[in-house]
Amino acid sequence: MTRTVGDFIIARLYEWGVRHIFGYPGDGINGVFGALNRASDNIDFLQARHEEMAAFMACAYAKFSGKLGVCIATSGPGATHLITGLYDARADHQPVLAIVGQQARDALGGHYQQEVDLAALFKDVAREFAFQAGTPAQVRHLIDRAARIAIAKRTVTALILPNDLQEMPYEEPTRSHGTLHSGPGYRAPRVVPHAEDLRAAADILNAGDRVAMLVGAGALNATDELIAVADKLGAGAAKALLGKAALPDELPWVTGSIGLLGTKPSWDLMNECDTLLMIGSGFPYSEFLPEEGQAKAVQIDIDPGMLSLRYPMDVDLVGEAAETLKALLPLLEQKKGGKWRETIAKGVSEWWQLLEERAGVAACPVNPQRVAWELSPRLSSNAILTSDSGSCANWYARDIKIRAGMMASLSGGLASMGAAVPYAIAAKFAHPERPVIGLVGDGAMQMNNMAELITVAKYWHRWEDKRFVICVFNNEDLNQVTWEQRVMEGDPKFDASQQIPNVPYHRFAELIGLQGIYVDNPEDLGAAWDEALAASRPVVLEVKTDPEVPPLPPHLTFDQVKNLTAALAKGDPAGRGVIRGTIRQLISAVLPYKK
Repeated sequence: MTRTVGDFIIARLYEWGVRHIFGYPGDGINGVFGALNRASDNIDFLQARHEEMAAFMACAYAKFSGKLGVCIATSGPGATHLITGLYDARADHQPVLAIVGQQARDALGGHYQQEVDLAALFKDVAREFAFQAGTPAQVRHLIDRAARIAIAKRTVTALILPNDLQEMPYEEPTRSHGTLHSGPGYRAPRVVPHAEDLRAAADILNAGDRVAMLVGAGALNATDELIAVADKLGAGAAKALLGKAALPDELPWVTGSIGLLGTKPSWDLMNECDTLLMIGSGFPYSEFLPEEGQAKAVQIDIDPGMLSLRYPMDVDLVGEAAETLKALLPLLEQKKGGKWRETIAKGVSEWWQLLEERAGVAACPVNPQRVAWELSPRLSSNAILTSDSGSCANWYARDIKIRAGMMASLSGGLASMGAAVPYAIAAKFAHPERPVIGLVGDGAMQMNNMAELITVAKYWHRWEDKRFVICVFNNEDLNQVTWEQRVMEGDPKFDASQQIPNVPYHRFAELIGLQGIYVDNPEDLGAAWDEALAASRPVVLEVKTDPEVPPLPPHLTFDQVKNLTAALAKGDPAGRGVIRGTIRQLISAVLPYKK
């Protein structure tokens, strides 16, 4: 049988190490799908319910596997649907290749059905490489460059394939002027800063008395090195949301998340330090970092474009996190005394106690913090966690204690709703032997996560470990935005925009062959988690939570309190509940909770 362009593309992706492709079919990409069918023993095609979800899956697969994520879609609307998931990958620096169909070459420019200028469409999200193939011989170097650039630059690339080209016999480029002869393969280099720059960084870190570290996703593979450097410097460490799994929360000097979803110990760490070491993080909110001029600062990042961007650094180090920390470690002096660390550990211990008390505060009917708090001690050390955007991300960020060996992620830079379930599905295909738990708000569930439960029902029988739990926080409210309206804008809750329908998510799960569990009594939460985590099939755990439990930031400013007061004065429709919930949370900050 004649080898088509589509056949070559699939074979070449296999040479690049691709074993999974996420997507949705259509006539604009039929030639490649025919090749996928012929090569199904080599590359596994995984059918999402929507192309956006396929792009989220490709991003999450890259995050959890460390490999190239690939998504595929047809021309026109299939290609346009990919964009949000691809921006998620771009924002979080993940290597993802999008392969999309296009109308026949002879029809282009003729206002043909589903004709979209895809090169222009992908120009921003895949700005390093987005090209449309024109001849069979051109496809070889296009697929090689698209894969290599995506992996090497940790970014999004796109390959556009007219549908008539896909079915043509593949031709190798001729040995003549004006042709290219590319090859597959890429190995990341060892990137370490110059010795003099490491020495300058060490001098700053050695001179500091109160060193604070901020670690992000770029340090996820540097846990041992982070611990060694922190112990030598007597430092405390805060974690950006994407770096949640970089350090275990069991360490007494790890202060947890930072920012609006962060902890008071992280706030205190940044406000009281005299030296900052930032590693692999693009954490965006400068107001949660030391005040400019307060601290001497060193930053490590593989991407020069992220250096000295959030805080003016004294020394910038371009390098991979683990390798740079290894090179830096012998230059660091062991700090004497432990007063700084004792202060940090005391604050961390008090914070965990406060979170336990807040999780135990009565609510109507279930306190959402308790959902995450009850889950945390039940997690196995090989668990993988995903979270959606919204108020559930607050409880994921604060109340889940990460232990060594766990993995965790969410849509970070883009902070898109709708990513938790496709992320969890991709995690299962990256690590089918590990349990996966996703936390989702009801708004995100209704937006697009719910349909992907059908994808779970389609594939779960193939997973080695069947433990897969999606926990839905059902509060009939777009809760994060509601609280942002109150606290940031001083506006009362706008029911027309914020109230959402009450949907029996657990019953939908049962309808499609999954297990459903419903909880509206806080005393039943522990047993429900036990049942879900021991189930022999995927589970949707639906918890009826109280929307008036405030996701309090680690530090309440005068403006935030003023805005909340103004929102209540304007007649917030849930005013009494807001006052009750907020007072209970604030009281728990100063008085121990009594059942």
